[in-house]
Order: sequence, then C-alpha cells, then structure tokens
Amino acid sequence: MSKSKICSHLIAACTLAVLLSACSVSKKTSKTTNMPPPTVSKPVQEVKKDNGKKEDKAAPFNVPAFGREVKKVAYNIALFSPLYLDSVFSNTTEIPGRTLPRYVLPGLDFYEGVQLALDSLQMQGVKLNVVVYDSKARQNNPQTLLHNKALDSTDLIIAAVGTPELKELSDVAREKQINLVSATYPNDGGINSNPFLLITNSLLKTHGEALQQYLQDAFATKNILILSRNTALEKHLVADFKADYEKTTSAKKSRLREVVWSDATTDAELSQYLIADRPNLCIVTSLDETSAKDIMRKLSVQMATYPIQVFGMPTWDVMKFKEPEFKGMQIYYTSPYFNDKTDAYSRYITDYFKRVYKSRPSDMAFKGFELTWYFVKQLSDKGVYFNGSINDPSKRVFSNFNYQPVYLKEGETTPDYFENKNIYIIQKGDSSDVKMNMQN
Repeated sequence: MSKSKICSHLIAACTLAVLLSACSVSKKTSKTTNMPPPTVSKPVQEVKKDNGKKEDKAAPFNVPAFGREVKKVAYNIALFSPLYLDSVFSNTTEIPGRTLPRYVLPGLDFYEGVQLALDSLQMQGVKLNVVVYDSKARQNNPQTLLHNKALDSTDLIIAAVGTPELKELSDVAREKQINLVSATYPNDGGINSNPFLLITNSLLKTHGEALQQYLQDAFATKNILILSRNTALEKHLVADFKADYEKTTSAKKSRLREVVWSDATTDAELSQYLIADRPNLCIVTSLDETSAKDIMRKLSVQMATYPIQVFGMPTWDVMKFKEPEFKGMQIYYTSPYFNDKTDAYSRYITDYFKRVYKSRPSDMAFKGFELTWYFVKQLSDKGVYFNGSINDPSKRVFSNFNYQPVYLKEGETTPDYFENKNIYIIQKGDSSDVKMNMQN
C-alpha cells in the first residue's frame, strides 16, 4: 500500500477512534462531492397512523410486517463494520509504526464506500440519521445494544460482519423486525426463522446450482468432471453438485463424473477421464489457492491433447494465475458481484478516492457504496418494509441482485431468510475479468 494511502487511512482511523470512543457515531454529512449521474426522488412524508404504521394488508411472504407501509421524513440506519479500534488504539491514539494492520483495511474500506454513498444520497435530498458501530468493539455487542435500546428506532442495518456477529445481529433484527443486510459473509451462520435477514454474498450451494445450470445449458456437447480432494468440505460440495444434477431439467443435460485426486494422482490416471472430441468442463472444488493450483498444474499437462476449461469456486476471484503453466488455460469462477469499473458510478467512486485518499478504491469500498445506495434508495422509495419489491432493477448500481426466499424445511410458509441467487460466471483475464452469462 502506498505511503499516501497509509496516511489517508491513518487520518480516517484516528477520526473514527475519537468519534466511536463511546460506542458509536451519529453521522450527518455535509461534504461537497460531485454527484454520480442518477438522481434520487425525495422521500415521501411519513404516514402517521397507529404509531406511524398503516394497518396490516396482504403480507408478502406471509410476514405481517412486510404488509405495512412505513414511510418517514428521515430514516435511521445502523452500519456495522469490523474496524478493530480497540486493538489498534489500545493505549494511544497513535498507530504503532504509523501503518495500519492489514486486517483493519477491509472493514475500513467498506466504511469509506458506505460513507461516500451516504454523502451523495443526502446531498440529493435523502434525509438520514446514520450510526456507525465497530463490530469488533466489546461495547457494541448486539445484545448490549438491544438491552440499552440503542437499536429501537433503527429502520435498516447494513453489516459487513461474519461469525458470531451475524447471528447476534440477526437475533436483534428478528426481535425488532428490522431488515438486516448481510453484505459480505457467504454463509447463513446457522440462522433460521428470520425473514428480515438478507444475505447478499451467496452461499456455496447457490454458486454450485448456478454453475451446474450454466454448464448444462451453455454447451451442446461436453464432458463434465468434478475434481475434488478427499476432505469433508469438498465431499460436501460434491454431494451438493450431485443433488443439483438430479434436479436439473435442461434438455442438454449430461452426466457428472467425479474425480477424487491427490498429490499422487498421475497424468495417466487423470487422462482416463478426459475426452478429445468435446469440451472437458472441469469443476474444481478447492477453495484455497495452493490446492487449486496443484490440480490445475496436473490439468495443464493435458491441454495439448484435450480441450479443457476449468471452473473454480468464488474464492478464486482474488487468485492470480500468472504462472507459465497456466498460460492459455481457460479459467472461470463464480461470484454474486460483477463490476467492470467502466460505468459512471465506478468512475465517480474512483475519482473521489484518487482525489481524497490518493489511492484506488478496493472491492470492499465498491461493495459498501453499492449496497448502501441500493437499500437507501429502497427506503426512500418504498419505506421501511420494501421487501415486497426488493429486486428493483431501477435501484441497480453495478450488480443485479436477485433476493429469493429460502425455506430450510419442506412445507414452511415463512422464509428462514432471503438470499441473493444471482450468480455471475466470470472468466479470468490477463488485464480484466469478463462476465460470461450475459443474461444477468
């Protein structure tokens, strides 16, 4: 990271350390920024009936709260992000070594993206009261905040948190009937019976379903292989793929062939599964870079004889395949996010970060901006319970979202949570990645 970026993060972190010294900061911004092109309509006046709520009507997804229209002059938002201020500023407001620990940067970048979206929206007429919580601060435990009634008037929670914070926040959101956007954690954290939870970073099972459908539909002839190690996690992923195969109804459906590999797997053993006259679509279930590259090196040896395309996991989005043996190999991965950074929003964010922080925004900053913009516009347009029209393409920033109800048990009529089911198939490129499933 450049010295200028370190300094900018240092200033931001020090400011936050002061503002968050109690437990949170109420943020009402007034910065001057160049606006991104889209405009935001002004919020509708609050409907005051029965404590600001209309009477229940036919409730979407059998959730009574979703049938209420609750519109306000100003909306209250709680942002949770892992800033680690207790660790960084344990004894002083000075950062040791004048550099921030790397583990702080994702949460800080997310916060910076959120802040830019909030500044822009408020300057366009959206009235907000925003409270920022360091999710790693002891005093910001969700149950403590619940006990202190700190979240009682909250209309929306945006959280870039993992375990155990997501489960704790989910319990609060369910009790208080607050929509909770899980921004970055690709897991449900064992949560059920909470229709107010919106999972944006899709579960691995959902990635597998989308990948299977893509491979079955996109190729007339193919040889589909699932290459996995003999580990509990990868065996579970293979089982999910097989279950998805049984449910697939594509007219082009081809069977899956499982290949269990290890370091001892020979070229001859691997070649027995490959076919020379059709694409060999190799699904690699390795989530870590070392294992992924180990099997890809074995596949690279076969490329001279067999047409091979490699499809990896969502964790591959940050992996670099610059080694000579991977030259010419077609490599793909799945992701719920796609941003080629050429649109007006991206240029606006990039220009702002260059001007203010003297650096380029990270993917976490883009995610913070995107989700804040998307859901605040939902609040502004539809009110607190926007769930009946949650997949509104007019609110789109970079990615398309497709939040669908998830029912964990057969016969349930109320969702256990909502999950973003939109998955992009993305090809790794030398300079930039390319989206393949153009319908999304």
